[in-house]
Amino acid sequence: MVDQASLDTLRARVAGHRDSIITFLREICAIPSYENQIRACGERIAQEMEALGYDEIFWDKMGNIVGRIGDGDRILLYDSHIDTVGVGDPDEWQWDPFEGKIEDGILFARGACDEKGSTPGMIYGLAIARDLGLLDGYSAYYFGNMEEWNDGQAPHAFVQTEGIKPDFVVIGEPTKMQIYRGHKGRVEFKIVAKGRSAHAASNYLGDNAIYKLLPIIERLSQIEPELGDHEFLGPGRITVTDMDVKTPSINAVPDEATIYVDRRITFGEAPDAELQRLRDIIGERDDIKAEILVYDEPSYTGFVFPLDKIYPAWAYEEDETIVLAGLKTARELYGETVTGKWDFSTNGIYWAGKAGIPSIGFAPGDEIHAHTVLDQVSLDDVVRSTEWYALFPSILSQTVEA
Repeated sequence: MVDQASLDTLRARVAGHRDSIITFLREICAIPSYENQIRACGERIAQEMEALGYDEIFWDKMGNIVGRIGDGDRILLYDSHIDTVGVGDPDEWQWDPFEGKIEDGILFARGACDEKGSTPGMIYGLAIARDLGLLDGYSAYYFGNMEEWNDGQAPHAFVQTEGIKPDFVVIGEPTKMQIYRGHKGRVEFKIVAKGRSAHAASNYLGDNAIYKLLPIIERLSQIEPELGDHEFLGPGRITVTDMDVKTPSINAVPDEATIYVDRRITFGEAPDAELQRLRDIIGERDDIKAEILVYDEPSYTGFVFPLDKIYPAWAYEEDETIVLAGLKTARELYGETVTGKWDFSTNGIYWAGKAGIPSIGFAPGDEIHAHTVLDQVSLDDVVRSTEWYALFPSILSQTVEA
């Protein structure tokens, strides 16, 4: 338990920073950072960490911004991706997506929900925790990274190239101020059909690659009842998400067609088995192939870290130490709370799914607003989350030692 006087001191300290926290959020939302171009946004974040007296601020090899407070033996990392998706059709927005607007205490702006809304609370929360003696024994990191196009790659590269492996991680994807403890994974595939080109006027001389994929697409649209299910994570999903066609012209039979498949996997579903499922649907033929995609695009620094597009499912029970600590922190501050899960995937696919590092999610915002023209976050929740980020390290220590 935390005594009331300490809670009052914490709340007063956060309240004293309210205007700075909100201004900071508005300023980083105003900096475009889509397509992994996070440098300018990261520089603004570095300025704030410097002003708050972080012990170390640096860019990792991939180009993510990192700040550290403390030099204790236990490593705690707060993860918030600072890249966003693009704005899409500008005419769909009723306000400038970067300037944003505040209405009824809600900030509407690109990235407000997904996921810049957690950055101010994390950065101020760690500084306040240091000032109030709540970070004793920790090396605490803020990790502002690029995630939108290949979640899990940034933390994987960070651990491997920087040699810093956290003991505990908090993920700043939107959780509605609840404690999230997992989500489904996914595997991304492509299925390529080869055909033979011919003039469209003599189409009978060709072999249309698009037509070869139609029965496969139809089968995939019907397959979900056969997929796995999990009482917490929910059922597996499968969706054809894109198609590429190669053809000499729009007056020719296409000689190659590719579909891309997003397969959301739950516990008990393995990537190799799902690849075999696709191959079984295709059957024994040489003109259609299925394979798992590889992500090998360079970051804006030119850094390349190739990975198969395999993203494991992960989840913790409510009695797991880090989940208990998250719940206790929220209850001390706000009263009773609940746990939940994301429908989409996060960097947790690496932290918890691949590296086995105890991880939870906590942040303002609701994922239903992510990637939409109603991208938004409650400013009261942004400030209130700062209290949680500040108190959590101390509660985590108590829970670990209990």
